[in-house]
Amino acid sequence: MPDNPFWTLPIDRMTTGSGARYELTVLHPPFTVNAAELPPNDPARAAAFARSLDTIDDVLEDLGPRQQSDTHTVTTRADLDVVQAGAWGNLMSISDPAFADDGNDMPLLAEASRLRKRFPDARIVGRVEVHCGAEHTEDLVWLPDGTMFHACGWPGDEPFVVAGDPQAVMTALGITAEVLDDPAVYFDLDDEPNQNDWGALATACLGDADPWGRSDLDASALRVRHSEYATSHMESLYFITG
Repeated sequence: MPDNPFWTLPIDRMTTGSGARYELTVLHPPFTVNAAELPPNDPARAAAFARSLDTIDDVLEDLGPRQQSDTHTVTTRADLDVVQAGAWGNLMSISDPAFADDGNDMPLLAEASRLRKRFPDARIVGRVEVHCGAEHTEDLVWLPDGTMFHACGWPGDEPFVVAGDPQAVMTALGITAEVLDDPAVYFDLDDEPNQNDWGALATACLGDADPWGRSDLDASALRVRHSEYATSHMESLYFITG
């Protein structure tokens, strides 16, 4: 039996779409934790977290540790079945190419909704950016009291939809315009939603707990069998024809 019988394309088929990030993070109290002070990754917990997600049927192989500053580059179909997951004390996070989307399915929101039911006391933060013909982003933050925002669409274009209450999220976490004051970031809630850098807001909501982009933090690189639906979704997204 093949590792993933749901693929219809050969393992060495080159992708035509690519993802810059597809991360989903679950932060349990205390929310003031600094990623620099987290305990080492627990590979067994990281694999169990990955296996529990709806996009993944099973973990087939632990490929070993990978620094959180290392970006997994997707160039072939085989790369799509590698995820990066970590469990560091009260923080769990995963990067999974199956979270990428073109606005039709919103797998990040679907998975975050399931995690919200499993971990009602957690702060859940998701950030996805994919280039499949054009840039598409999906970002969300969900707080324990239910306050949330979800922003999804084509930056600088339409459609771009924001649900929830981003201002309430910012107020709850003490995030001001000054926090987002960076030459590389544009964010103004009075402007059109598709003009804002929602990923920057999601990053600010993690603060010092953000585990991504860190050379001092290791995660587990895992080869997985994605679910039939996730596999079909990736096949339609990363292998653009016509």
